[in-house]
Amino acid sequence: MTKKRRVILVTDGDEYAARTIQHVAANIGGRAISQSQGNPTTLTGSQIVQLILKAKNDPVFVMFDDCGLLGEGAGEIALKYVAEHSEIEVLGIIAVASKTHQTEWAKVDVSIDRFGELTEYGVDKSGLKDLELGRISGDTVYCLDQLNVPIIVGIGDIGKMARKDSVKNGCPITLKAVELILERSGYHDNQK
Repeated sequence: MTKKRRVILVTDGDEYAARTIQHVAANIGGRAISQSQGNPTTLTGSQIVQLILKAKNDPVFVMFDDCGLLGEGAGEIALKYVAEHSEIEVLGIIAVASKTHQTEWAKVDVSIDRFGELTEYGVDKSGLKDLELGRISGDTVYCLDQLNVPIIVGIGDIGKMARKDSVKNGCPITLKAVELILERSGYHDNQK
């Protein structure tokens, strides 16, 4: 039996997200699929799975983006395909908040605000605690409630949040989200 590839899905794919994810992946010894960057996502789920299977080591980070499109866009179609693929084990999802014209939302297990604090509330694009318990608004989150994954972590606009998550600062919010996903998914236990 082939060992499943362990993957972290990220619901953002702009330039800032790509730089942040590449930085965090390198920091923890994982791999980022840089070709998954795009606003919106241009690769199909099948193409992304092929890239994941070729990655040198786990965890593999993959970015998806709908560029504000209402409903299920290309990013979500690809995300669902990857998440449900038989050779992929999703460790968790980083659900990124955004300002959308028509609000789409998803349930999150926990959020991390721009100060690095865990909260049961959602957060907005700026990484500030929102009014809703356990949910986040974004543009590539429409399908997340349909997926069976260990944990969904909500954060503000990745790589930004008033520069508190910039690469120059070491991407502490995104890194904390990744560390939480690795801990809750049992990733480190499986490495021993």
